[in-house]
Amino acid sequence: MQNAKLKKRVLSGIQPTGKLHLGNLIGAIENWVKLQDKYECFFFIADLHALTSTYDDPKNLKDDIQGVAIDLLASGIDPKKCVLFKQSDLMEHAELHLLFSMVTPVPWLERVPTYKSKIEELKGKDLGTYGFLGYPVLQAADILIYKADFVPVGQDQLPHIELTREIARRFNNFYGNIFPEPKDLLTQFPTLPGLDGRKMSKSYNNTIAISDPPDVIKKKVSTMITDPARIKKEDKGHPEVCSVYDFYKVFGKDLTDVVASECKEAKRGCVACKKQLAQVLIDYMAPIHKKRAQLTEDRGQIDKILQDGAAKAKKIAAKSLLEAKKAMGLI
Repeated sequence: MQNAKLKKRVLSGIQPTGKLHLGNLIGAIENWVKLQDKYECFFFIADLHALTSTYDDPKNLKDDIQGVAIDLLASGIDPKKCVLFKQSDLMEHAELHLLFSMVTPVPWLERVPTYKSKIEELKGKDLGTYGFLGYPVLQAADILIYKADFVPVGQDQLPHIELTREIARRFNNFYGNIFPEPKDLLTQFPTLPGLDGRKMSKSYNNTIAISDPPDVIKKKVSTMITDPARIKKEDKGHPEVCSVYDFYKVFGKDLTDVVASECKEAKRGCVACKKQLAQVLIDYMAPIHKKRAQLTEDRGQIDKILQDGAAKAKKIAAKSLLEAKKAMGLI
């Protein structure tokens, strides 16, 4: 992290609520890999956030945290270029979250669009907790405690960043100019559908995991939803409505013209198309899987990377928390 002082600071996190999937890879991780060469980056595994929806069943959380760390490192996140840490290793996040909760009006939280959409997505879960409602306050603490300049987000997360700015403004209005308002770093990425045609989500159990071996990738791809109007191989297809074709546009861009043409002219069937896609994905993931195998053999190395990252992050987080406590008259 040479010349870090000359770089703008970026902060982002990812939840360990199960295995990371290809949607996470193209939607966040590959972007992080690029950002670490341009910015001073702090990336964290958001295990406290994970508890907002998995509080009743945390038995896999420890393994999921390790799995996420391995996936991030195997995908190109480099602890020599960025700070990678586990959220719960820095209780400064939780303490600043508590302080922010004192000044954050409840209606601000209830109006966040993803609040209701997440409840709908996780039907059957009891999400009537403060932790779930207050998720954006903890998120604000994650961002503001590092005084991040930018937060990389997709379009659906923009309301969260605006709420973070509102919390910063309200806190500063009461206690002085402590926290700068972060800007969003809007990430444009292609939409990746799940196996069933809906968005790829662990909640829908329709994902292809980063850690899935080749045989599992082949099996999952074979179940993907294709053009519903194409019953027989002789029927002309409509690639624009096919989930399989959406994957080609992301992972096999050089094949899209041929795939679309042969589909429309009924020169290739869906089975053959899926087989080719499976191989495209296997080839795309091969370098990541190779690195994963190396990392998995040395779990102690993963723990050390996260501990070293937490130590680096703590130097900044502790200073920011001290400023906030002094401003509020607690010290």
